[in-house]
Amino acid sequence: MKIVIPTAGYGKRLRPHTWSRPKPLLTVADKPVLGHVLDLVSTLPSIDEVVFIIGHLGDQIERYVAERHPQLPARFVEQTELLGQSHAIWLARQGLEGPMVMTFVDTLIETDLTGLADEQAEAVAWVRQVPDPRRFGVARVGEGGWVTRLIEKPKDMHENLAVVGFYYFQESRDLISAIDEQMKRSIQLKGEFFLADAINLMLDASLKLRVQQVDSWHDCGTPEALLETNCYLLENGRDNSDQAAQWEGVSIQPPVFISPSASLQRSVIGPHVSIGPNCVIDNAVIRNSIIEQGTRIQDCTLVDSLLGRDVHVSGGSHSLNVGDHSQIRSE
Repeated sequence: MKIVIPTAGYGKRLRPHTWSRPKPLLTVADKPVLGHVLDLVSTLPSIDEVVFIIGHLGDQIERYVAERHPQLPARFVEQTELLGQSHAIWLARQGLEGPMVMTFVDTLIETDLTGLADEQAEAVAWVRQVPDPRRFGVARVGEGGWVTRLIEKPKDMHENLAVVGFYYFQESRDLISAIDEQMKRSIQLKGEFFLADAINLMLDASLKLRVQQVDSWHDCGTPEALLETNCYLLENGRDNSDQAAQWEGVSIQPPVFISPSASLQRSVIGPHVSIGPNCVIDNAVIRNSIIEQGTRIQDCTLVDSLLGRDVHVSGGSHSLNVGDHSQIRSE
């Protein structure tokens, strides 16, 4: 099984954080978004290669994979022109043959992948039922349960199976051939080649594509979405508040994740707070926030905040979205 993970976008909706880090390395709960994605794909029955399509600050992704996931058979392909999802996969075409999984890193899903070892369909698209599908791409399912079309932002409320950006293809060469055809015909939108259009070409050629419902689906594409996803993960297995006794004089309101290397005193932490390694928190109240490694917070209240690495915040009451190496001081 080959895994293809496009990561080359600029992550403009997550600035200022993505000025200094690629979007997949922003932290939610206790690890980068990419770490959660790799946890999921590591449950596949077998992995022959993981291909990362990198771009903006891609060297950081290479270092992260080498340091945190050295067991992965990783290959890195650079996308210098951001011409879309299909183009990213096309760049990884060398050596792609046989079964493959493609996943984006804008969202986190929970699903069982062990059954792919015996998958009979030619392709699978993971989906989630949504109450209002009009802002999503959806799968139209026809006779026999086979997908007949992928539709972007449908007007019909009844077609509510939103595709979540996770796909399986029995033969990756067929996908590459469809992308070749897509680019030959210049099937694009606003200068980008979208994967859904390549899949629709495969459906026109009688691809047998089925859908698979995910157990959960969480966005990581905006600061607000990161905080919401952080809440969900803390409430579903990432909480380590049972270790809170080591911080004397600190009130912990679970769920939270606090790195063992963080230093806390005279503070109230939680609920829904993640605090990274080597942070220093003194005389602070923090709720519903993500605090990245090396950040110092003192004499203040923080709510609904996203703080990057090595930030210093002192004084006042805030709701902040602050990138790496910033300072906020209030009298």
